[in-house]
Amino acid sequence: MTLIRSIYVFCSIVMSVLGYVSKPPEDRELTTNCYNMSLRKVPADLTPTTTTLDLSYNLLSQLQSSDFRSVSKLKVLILCHNRIQELDIKTFEFNRELRYLDLSYNRLKIVTWYSLAGLRHLDLSFNDFDSVPIHEEAGNMSHLEILGLSGAKIRKSDFQKIAHLHLNTVFLGLRSLSYYEEGSLPILNTTKLHIVLPMNTNFWVLLRDGIKTSKILEMTNIDGKSQFSSYETQQNLTLANSKTSILLLNKVDLLWDDLLLIFQFVWHTSVECFQVQHVTFGGKVYLDHNSFDYSNTAMRTIKLEHIQFRIFYIPQERVYLLFTKMDIENLTISDAQMPHMRFPNYPTRFKHLNFADNILTDDLFKQPIQLPHLKTLILKGNKLETLSLVSFFANNTSLKHLDLSQNLLQYENDENCFWPETLITMNLSSNKFADSVFRCLPRSIQILDLNNNKIQTVPKEIIHLKSLRELNLAFNFLTDLPGCSHFRKLSILNIEMNLILSPSLDFFQSCQEVKTLNAGRNPFRCTCELRDFIHLEKYSQGMMIGWSDSYICEYPLNLKGTRLKDVHLPELSCNTALLIVTIVVIMLVLGTAMAFCCLYFDLPWYLRMLGQWTQTLQRIRKTTQEQLKRNVQFYVFISYNKHDSTWVKHELIPNLEKEENLICLHEGNFDPGKSITENIMNCIEKSCKSIFVLSPNFVQSEWCHYELYFAHQNLFHENSNYIIFILLEPIPLYCIPTRYPRLKALMEKKAYLEWPKDRRKCGLFWAKLRASINVNLLETREMCELQTFVELNEESQGSVISLIRTDCL
Repeated sequence: MTLIRSIYVFCSIVMSVLGYVSKPPEDRELTTNCYNMSLRKVPADLTPTTTTLDLSYNLLSQLQSSDFRSVSKLKVLILCHNRIQELDIKTFEFNRELRYLDLSYNRLKIVTWYSLAGLRHLDLSFNDFDSVPIHEEAGNMSHLEILGLSGAKIRKSDFQKIAHLHLNTVFLGLRSLSYYEEGSLPILNTTKLHIVLPMNTNFWVLLRDGIKTSKILEMTNIDGKSQFSSYETQQNLTLANSKTSILLLNKVDLLWDDLLLIFQFVWHTSVECFQVQHVTFGGKVYLDHNSFDYSNTAMRTIKLEHIQFRIFYIPQERVYLLFTKMDIENLTISDAQMPHMRFPNYPTRFKHLNFADNILTDDLFKQPIQLPHLKTLILKGNKLETLSLVSFFANNTSLKHLDLSQNLLQYENDENCFWPETLITMNLSSNKFADSVFRCLPRSIQILDLNNNKIQTVPKEIIHLKSLRELNLAFNFLTDLPGCSHFRKLSILNIEMNLILSPSLDFFQSCQEVKTLNAGRNPFRCTCELRDFIHLEKYSQGMMIGWSDSYICEYPLNLKGTRLKDVHLPELSCNTALLIVTIVVIMLVLGTAMAFCCLYFDLPWYLRMLGQWTQTLQRIRKTTQEQLKRNVQFYVFISYNKHDSTWVKHELIPNLEKEENLICLHEGNFDPGKSITENIMNCIEKSCKSIFVLSPNFVQSEWCHYELYFAHQNLFHENSNYIIFILLEPIPLYCIPTRYPRLKALMEKKAYLEWPKDRRKCGLFWAKLRASINVNLLETREMCELQTFVELNEESQGSVISLIRTDCL
């Protein structure tokens, strides 16, 4: 199928899809695809809402009037590449909305016409018509824009029937052409004429008539059998009344002299742009190139693309000069395996030169070339190696756009570069440039493409690229984003596919003007250093190209494959200053809390007590139970305040002496070589029982509380009857200091013996006390001595300790 037909089908489908979304369900268009299904007849179960129906590449041989009656909304019908031999256009009389009908590449011989007023595209090309199938009814299709025809014979009378139609494109797809009446094509009223030539065609007459017919002329399949030498008027290379301004010859296979003859003929016509694609030529060069007449031409552009040679020797200098001597503005010779290009020794007015995809070397610039008007030079895909040579050449021009991509270019630091101040666009991609290339760039450059090179860093000493607006550094070896301190006007930056792990902050600080950034497909290391880069997208409003699918973590391994937008990096763990402030605040709060606890809960007192208890615990762990029993020396340990000593000496001790043992008072049991705390702990450990005389004076004594604490801790290796409390006087709970939590708990539980105020009840009190003591004196093998020890110390604030000694004699 032709390019135009493909474009039209594509546009129709796209328009159908775009319109599908905005329409209600009953008005939405439907495409039915029956492509290449070996169908021999049109399916009968077509959906009534079908608007596009593709029946191409099947085995259809005939069409019935009922085939398309059910699809009244049909707009596009494709029936190409089938076996249809006869066509009655009245078959589509119920398809009033039909706009596109393609019946090309069938076996049609007969067409019965019927006016389809709304039809815009009708293609009957590449069929087996004996003559062009045009009837008077075709002249009534006023909306027809594209018409494809074929026929073995072409006459003027055939085109007279549609001469009044203003067509956009006429496509002549000819399988054979046995007769052509000269002057037939100019009768057509069309903007573009495309002719696909069959074998053994009189090429010259069709070319001459075609140039008189349309503004755009395309001719395909021109070969050596196109009767060049047999055309009697080929020597007459002048043409009057030409209309064509754009001429395209496609798939050309000629001798070089025949091709040159075509150039000479076209040179004196109205053609302004002459393009020859897919050219193959050979044969010896006989014509004298110096005889080429360059005068009287409207030519502005010549394009030779995709050229192949059948001979190995061509007088290249004469061939190159043939084109460079042409007084035109644009010259393209691409994909021609051209090793060199020669220019005349006088100034030419070339503005656009395209020598892409050849094998040009540095020799191109070693000879002086005068191109003062040159604006665009494309040398992509050659074998150039020295950038400084290109700069010397360009400096003698007024270049604005230079494409040197896909070469072998390098730059050495000791080379000088001179560029014209007019140069604003350079494409240096896919070369061998290193960091030094930035020292050989024009000051005026605005758009620079350096992708796919060997650049590792952008040197900081570059200070002259102040006009640069767009920079492409993709597919290099950069390890960081380039700063913009030397590119103040940079607005577009592409650095994808480099080796950037963590972009530095210098980019964000210096590149304030960057509006578009493509940094995807880099091996990002998702640590705190990347945090500012991730936040950039949140505040840039679409600045990042490819976000977020192209921005993936590579390191660390636990985050590999995670998109940057899904990575959470807390502010506290990434902001050192904030972390220090937070730690300081926490330490101040903890310090304040500790100070408060020290003042309110007397924490130092507890710490000292804990230290003493730890020492005791270690010593006890090293002592066996039998050793503990052998160390018992006292019957009872009595803790009381000095203000309660009268009651202890006159009431408590005398009543304890009524037991069978002889008890005597002994003061001064403390070992002078030990601390008070250690003496208290030793006395408690060596006593069977501990009696605490509780009173308001007791709770105000610090040493009394030490005694209570250590005695209570001693329960870990004794039974629960080790401590006996005697409440001598009532103690309000609010009077008990906060540092006595155990005492307060015991007072709340009333776990004590209360001294009665009524003397008549004292007997019962002493009986309970003796029962609580409950010591089996029969186990004592020797007489035991009861000793009472009273200790007065300035630090104890009047605490008195009494001991009843029970050590065996």
